[in-house]
Amino acid sequence: QLQLVESGGGLVQPGGSLRLSCVGSGFPLNAHAIAWFRQAPGKEREGVSCVSGSGGTTNYADSVKGRFTTFRDNAKNTVYLQMNNLKPEDSAVYYCAGYEAFRGSVTVATTPWRFDYWGQGTQVTVAS
Repeated sequence: QLQLVESGGGLVQPGGSLRLSCVGSGFPLNAHAIAWFRQAPGKEREGVSCVSGSGGTTNYADSVKGRFTTFRDNAKNTVYLQMNNLKPEDSAVYYCAGYEAFRGSVTVATTPWRFDYWGQGTQVTVAS
């Protein structure tokens, strides 16, 4: 069974950058599409980005396009979320989630509940 662990969150000023990591174990990460979700207090969990198992296909929520980039290093069993020009509204707990590629494709708009594997989350706070 795939296990995911996120890291890299923290406190950053508006306009700053953070890189989140999602490390997989227990199963080859390249057999899974990996999405990043975020959830702020009182809000629904929303998709931020998604990358295919090969890394060849990515898509992003409109709110982060041009600022966030997701990419993977399958040799390290790791998926990254590079976040630039952060805004206070980006503050949330960020989760990575895995979807078995043999079941089909997913996108950033796929409902969170279709993803079978989740990390514990990492807090991102953007404040001056």
